Amino acid sequence: MPPTARILLVDDHEDTLYALESALAPLGQPLGRATSGDEALKQLLRGNVGVLLLDAHMPGTGGLDVVRWMRRLEQTRHIPVVLLTGFARDHRLGAAAYRLGVADLVTTPVDPWALRTKVRHLYDTHQRRLALEAELRSLRARLDAAGAPAARPAPPPPHAHVPPTQPPGAHTAELGGDRT
Repeated sequence: MPPTARILLVDDHEDTLYALESALAPLGQPLGRATSGDEALKQLLRGNVGVLLLDAHMPGTGGLDVVRWMRRLEQTRHIPVVLLTGFARDHRLGAAAYRLGVADLVTTPVDPWALRTKVRHLYDTHQRRLALEAELRSLRARLDAAGAPAARPAPPPPHAHVPPTQPPGAHTAELGGDRT
């Protein structure tokens, strides 16, 4: 993700978009805005979105619908989403949102400092993830170009049970003879 990736703000109320822009402006990242779920999907498909702040309840294509579409597409699957709701904690909404991989569910009005902290963390984490993926692709391409042999299978994790290569007790003969 380029360092100029946008933070996309989506809400059908202009006053909420203005409040979100005011809260996030100190981050110094470019901010984008959309007033509908359909408009948000179009902007997401154009790329260059680092974090999405999304109203859960909008006419037409709502927030959860947008997230469902995002998770189906490789290019938008890993974009962090903060879902915004003006309603008190709705456990069904929360459960559905977290099942879809939403990073957080925030009730509005929001605390600007807390929101900036969350968004900065999500943005930076996503940016690091994309940089690591790009580095991995580059390393794989270099290996392929060098004609490297197929990779050996990875060793088992340290906690995995690996059967011994010798029968039980075979190592005791090495310690000083047979003790039978």
